[in-house]
Amino acid sequence: MSKKIRLSKLKPLAKIEDEAYDVRLVELQKKLEQAQHAYLFTGDRAVIVFEGMDAAGKGGAIRRIAWALDPRSLKVWPIGAPDPIEQKQHYLQRFWTRMPSKGQLAIFDRSWYGRVMVERVEGFAKPEAWKRAYGEINDFERQLSDEGIRVIKLFLSVTKDEQLKRFEDRLRDPLKRWKLSYEDFRNRDKWDGYVEAIEDMFEKTSTKHAPWHAIQSDHKPSARLAAINVIVDALHKGMKWKEPAIDPEVLKVARKEFGDIRLEERRGKPRKG
Repeated sequence: MSKKIRLSKLKPLAKIEDEAYDVRLVELQKKLEQAQHAYLFTGDRAVIVFEGMDAAGKGGAIRRIAWALDPRSLKVWPIGAPDPIEQKQHYLQRFWTRMPSKGQLAIFDRSWYGRVMVERVEGFAKPEAWKRAYGEINDFERQLSDEGIRVIKLFLSVTKDEQLKRFEDRLRDPLKRWKLSYEDFRNRDKWDGYVEAIEDMFEKTSTKHAPWHAIQSDHKPSARLAAINVIVDALHKGMKWKEPAIDPEVLKVARKEFGDIRLEERRGKPRKG
């Protein structure tokens, strides 16, 4: 297990100027695109888990990732409460069916960790059930890793004061108002209980094959870049590049149109963005 993560000890990230943010974001998005292209032809796949406090910036980070990628080999799963059928099944069942196929990426906006956070704090799961879940989740993620699926887990944290400011911003913005719910305010009354559950989750489920990356996100742009950087590093680690073969019939037709066209060949990893 890794070093203990304590939310109160997470260091605030330095603020970044808008121009520098835009440049860095484009660089990271290019690297995401390169990884996705490589995976498409090597068959590699990855699961990216976003957890965090309400209004911590999960949705904004996911949008910047999705904008850079081809939706044909990316799936974003927003996870809410289980439906009546799912409530009758093992809680991991609905996640098994959402795992990515070869060559694909899957992003989970909240995940199976609801079992040891929301269901624990709100009393939806009995103590013996959520305590047992730590081992079940570790086994689940180990199976994914053994199958060759990269598991990338991020937790975005905000302070209680910053969260309240963001709630107010959402309330005032008609385009963001839908994000605010009664439960968001009610959950603040259980802040300490959630912090305890989250830190227990870090301690019991941060493993070598699926470590947690906790990011202090009071400064949203910097946190967004930090989260995407973690994902880029994890996707590129050990990534193999395989140049896709060109269909001979396509090449034949192309040469009729363009003449004796010379095709660039890349060797090794894709160029850096």
